[in-house]
Amino acid sequence: MSKTNEYRILLFYKFVPVPDAEQFAAEHLAYCKELGIKGRILIADEGINGTLSGTVEQTDKYMRDLRANPLFSDIVFKIDEADEHAFKKMFVRFKKELVTLRYDVPLDPNTLSGKRLSPKEFREYLQREDVIVLDGRSDYEFDLGHFRGAIRPDLETFKEFPQWLRENMADVKDKPIITYCTGGIRCEKLTGVMMSEGFTDVYQLEGGIVTYGKDEEVRGDLFDGKCYVFDERTAVTINHTDSAKIVGKCHHCGQPAETYLNCADDSCHRQHLVCPECEETKNGFCSTTCEEHVVSVNG
Repeated sequence: MSKTNEYRILLFYKFVPVPDAEQFAAEHLAYCKELGIKGRILIADEGINGTLSGTVEQTDKYMRDLRANPLFSDIVFKIDEADEHAFKKMFVRFKKELVTLRYDVPLDPNTLSGKRLSPKEFREYLQREDVIVLDGRSDYEFDLGHFRGAIRPDLETFKEFPQWLRENMADVKDKPIITYCTGGIRCEKLTGVMMSEGFTDVYQLEGGIVTYGKDEEVRGDLFDGKCYVFDERTAVTINHTDSAKIVGKCHHCGQPAETYLNCADDSCHRQHLVCPECEETKNGFCSTTCEEHVVSVNG
């Protein structure tokens, strides 16, 4: 079935206590390098969170080997087919948290998190007038693509969410709220925060946007634009129905756009959306100031 030029991208996470997590991270890095896969894996005392790419053979072996560990025997992998690696290097790092939150109260998604909705259930909730839809990602991810009617969180990092909730949603704590994120892990923590803050009717999209787009019945319906992903692809298509729309707007001219670029000025590297025309005429810079800066440095 598999050929050497066939690749896969795996997305996975699991909250489970990991004994000697820092040592496990070091051993796992050595294992990944020997296997030849590439990607980014975070390991903490509370579990594992990763995205990686490799050949079909390599990813098959990785999934078998990780599930052979009793801690991860039931871990769920989201799988995308690919023509090549989606990463340039292999990183395995030990962190204090799988998702940096720095919340005042320790949160264990295994004991406190929102009710899980299947893609079909989530689509049904999306169409209810009494439901509030909250995007659990950062603003730049929302700008590329999001579910219709979703609230755009005005924040740059996930750890800003608790304060943002207090300032923006204190008056809707008793209303049904559905949340979503790329692969599901951030909503595990976000819904726990919401419940700790007194929200009473909280739900999360099981498996995140990625799983929603793969569901054969839902087919990504009601998601507009593309989904931001943290690998070389940057953006992936979610909505496979005729109702798909482009929601991203070019940073320069405001025209529809679905391509993110890092500013060509190394001292800036601002990530910005560009349309095909501005991608060509702006030379990869986010502003004339950045372009003039590079010219002056190199001049």
